[in-house]
Amino acid sequence: MIQSVNSNGRGQQGPPDLTEILKKLGNSGGPSGKFIIGIAIAIALIWGAFSVFYTVQPEERAVVKRFGAVVGITDPGLHFKIPFGIDQVQRVATERVLKQEFGFRTQGTRQGGRSTYSSQDFEPESLMLTGDLNMIDVEWVVQYRIADPIKFLYQMREPTRTLRDISESVMRRIVGNMLGSEVLTVGRVEIQQKAQEEIQEIMDGYDAGIRINTVEMQDVVPPPAVQPAFNEVNEARQERERMINEAQKRVNQEIPNAEGAALRTVAEAEGYATERVNRAMGESVRFTAVLDEYLQAPEVTRSRLYLETLNEVLPNIGQVLIVQDGQISPLPLLDVNRNAAPRAGGEQ
Repeated sequence: MIQSVNSNGRGQQGPPDLTEILKKLGNSGGPSGKFIIGIAIAIALIWGAFSVFYTVQPEERAVVKRFGAVVGITDPGLHFKIPFGIDQVQRVATERVLKQEFGFRTQGTRQGGRSTYSSQDFEPESLMLTGDLNMIDVEWVVQYRIADPIKFLYQMREPTRTLRDISESVMRRIVGNMLGSEVLTVGRVEIQQKAQEEIQEIMDGYDAGIRINTVEMQDVVPPPAVQPAFNEVNEARQERERMINEAQKRVNQEIPNAEGAALRTVAEAEGYATERVNRAMGESVRFTAVLDEYLQAPEVTRSRLYLETLNEVLPNIGQVLIVQDGQISPLPLLDVNRNAAPRAGGEQ
């Protein structure tokens, strides 16, 4: 029996080798020539009957070649072809999401859906140098689909190997242009997006029939030899961020307080200024009114002002002694405070 291997690595059982069967029958000294020819014809018919149809699985597309030239692509289902090796079929898994792993290898899946990984060391493809001359161990996965099976099979010799080489080259260049702290922390999303776009652009340039779905970074860690130093640096950065956040919190508290105090002081000053202006305007109006009265009746107005002033001033100046001209004794003839006290208490 002849066994052929298709593009996705599955073995395909072919028809029996007619020449080999005839040679065995001829060397064994068996039946006559007519019987051998009949057997050969029967075998040829059986071979043709089995090779006249083929099945394409739902996740596959089949590329049909006739005498080595591609004649078409068939969809999933049962199809017929010219037997006896005239038409050849190559199946390609176009609907399956394939992946290329870098820095690790998945061996299988345990019970419960947990993946198992190879213990082999893949540091040569995962160790990278960052823009600040730090070594970082980057593990990532490139997920892709075969968009055009004809281009995938015949446009280049080893498309999957080319995809691996391009992915590693692009990732090393992107990581090499960034700081180690960015790669370890906030730069993962940016790296994934840039890598996907650049890998797809290069593969489109090769016209390989591959469509990149995603580029996902897995573990991004410093090498074990420098892990303690990286931990200390990360702790120092975290402490710096904490102090910056505390200072910013203090700023957010003090500045509004200061602005509120300033606004309060300005408002008080404006209120005081308004009060003084209004008081001055009131005084000026009152003085104008008194002046008008004085101009109409000077003597009466002067006496009234004099008496009003004495009424306001005398109660606040303490004891008042009134003496006559030439009086030597300090005994008062009139005690203003004594006479004013009953009036202050409401007595006559």
